[in-house]
Amino acid sequence: MSRIGREPITIPSGVEVTLGAENEITVKGPLGTLCEKMHSSMTIARDGDVLTVTRPNDDKEMRSLHGLTRALLFNMVQGVTQGYSKKLEINGVGYRAEKSGTKLNLKLGFSHDVVFEEGDSVTFEVPDANTVIVKSPSKQKCGEIAAQIRKKRPPEPYLGKGVKYETERIRRKAGKAGK
Repeated sequence: MSRIGREPITIPSGVEVTLGAENEITVKGPLGTLCEKMHSSMTIARDGDVLTVTRPNDDKEMRSLHGLTRALLFNMVQGVTQGYSKKLEINGVGYRAEKSGTKLNLKLGFSHDVVFEEGDSVTFEVPDANTVIVKSPSKQKCGEIAAQIRKKRPPEPYLGKGVKYETERIRRKAGKAGK
């Protein structure tokens, strides 16, 4: 058995889980609603406050889908209760972020500003000019938008300028050797 797949998922109070046809799962909670279609071979059962995922056989594909399906369900339940966030840091002279309305404006050394629009339950927070926090109930959307922001100006190894994750460590290189 998959160690992750056989773990039951406890549904907290205030969260509604709806099992639809063809393994379509809808999770509603205080932070929003998430809907996902799971693989048709997995059996998802609800017993009171507990969700369990079972697989039909022990084929290699079914074993991998077992853990994946359980992890996706757990992320959906946790997302609508606590939510997910990624913190990005901006380093560099003149590099900064500001939020105006629902738009995130990034000045990253280009001749134009880089603009990201809030939407699809993704929100931005800018506590200071060098920090951006991306928040969403969907773990996938939160990570994807954070990666798109980082991709606009990834950190470079000589001066460390660019956009990096809070926990990311940049391996620095030595510059030119003097005479």
